[in-house]
Amino acid sequence: MSPQTANKHTSGTVNEMFKVGAHYGFIKSRRHPTVKPFIFGTKNTVEIFNLEVTEAQLAKAEAFIQEIAGKGKQVLFASGKSEIKNPLQRGAESCNMPFVAGRWIGGTFTNFEAIRRRADKLTELISQKEKGELNKYTKKERLLIDRDITKLQALFGGLISMKSLPGALFVVDAKKEHIAVEEANQAGIPVIALCGSDNNISVVNYPIIANDSSVDSMTYFINRISNAIKTAPKATTPVVDTK
Repeated sequence: MSPQTANKHTSGTVNEMFKVGAHYGFIKSRRHPTVKPFIFGTKNTVEIFNLEVTEAQLAKAEAFIQEIAGKGKQVLFASGKSEIKNPLQRGAESCNMPFVAGRWIGGTFTNFEAIRRRADKLTELISQKEKGELNKYTKKERLLIDRDITKLQALFGGLISMKSLPGALFVVDAKKEHIAVEEANQAGIPVIALCGSDNNISVVNYPIIANDSSVDSMTYFINRISNAIKTAPKATTPVVDTK
């Protein structure tokens, strides 16, 4: 069914997606060939997705996410889009999952031990500050340490709970986050991604083809993924490696 005809006869999910503009892609010249089968039509030069197909993709992604969460594995949320930094962080934190709400640090998966050391350093400095153990340093030294904490927090704050590689990666806009997707593929980590019409969906295990540029649309899918984790059957606390 066309998204333009979404009404009381369509599913609740299709109507919800229609309201947040999830049916909008980009102009035809930006379309990646792998997305062609999912284009329903065009409206004012903008390509339109069939939201009933998107609904099926979302259901498949949610089922997989629930399987991962039900096994106690973590799902890393990631997007470098500044306009959804807060929704992404809130979504991840609401289901106790790690996140990268900003620039992806190369090696997060492929050089995980190095990234883990930086996150551990952040944890150590925060602990020392809270315990007053930094008072032994001079005012200038404490200022430098505070700056280090701020920098580390921005880069690795969302990864503190990720003691081992996650069970899956969820990204918003696989094209923009191509480095994260490439690393996940190298590490054998399944990728769930919100993909606009300019995305190469062949590198994504569970593509959700929908508007990945509207804040309302992106936030909607972030919330759907976080809710899938929170409602996973027999969900347990994420298993982490304490070594």
